[in-house]
Amino acid sequence: MANLPNAIPDGLTFDDLLIQPAYSQIVPSEVEVSTQLTKGIRLNIPIVSAAMDTVTEYQTAISMARQGGVGIIHKNMSIALQATEVEKVKKSESGMIVDPVTMEPDRKVHDVLAVMEKFGISGVPIVRGKKLVGIITNRDLRFETDMNKSVEEVMTKDNLVTARVGINLADSKALLHKNRIEKLLVIDDKGNLKGLITIKD
Repeated sequence: MANLPNAIPDGLTFDDLLIQPAYSQIVPSEVEVSTQLTKGIRLNIPIVSAAMDTVTEYQTAISMARQGGVGIIHKNMSIALQATEVEKVKKSESGMIVDPVTMEPDRKVHDVLAVMEKFGISGVPIVRGKKLVGIITNRDLRFETDMNKSVEEVMTKDNLVTARVGINLADSKALLHKNRIEKLLVIDDKGNLKGLITIKD
């Protein structure tokens, strides 16, 4: 028992150590960390999220893509659901949903509800051809009881808050906050819908 104290070696924790980095002529912004994932896909950062049902679905995959990595959608679901997850990711780019899900104004309320449920979204831009004519959200549908009513009768079409193509995220967030809305419709000079910036979907 007299030798017991000598049998326990000294230990250190992270708080006990301070490592001073050596001088380097390499500027962090010039460091190249991209990597080739496949023959046709190159990542900006070498980070991939696991294809596990507790790790990667469309939300994680979108976040990974925005940081330069990639998320692998798991296969613990039907092929149709996998395709839907991938479609959600591909429609999202740099905070803006490119080519968002849209509907024509002559569709019915029950059609909109089905689309919202399928894609897990809370609003759908309404277009005639490519031209934006309105938007329908949960707010418009909250007290609607006639499922066969046309979208045009229910949608918001007056005083639409829109932004032009090329708006940056900072300005789009300011517009969303100023108008107390969750969805910002992005249009071109001809009024054609080009994207949707949202703080939720």
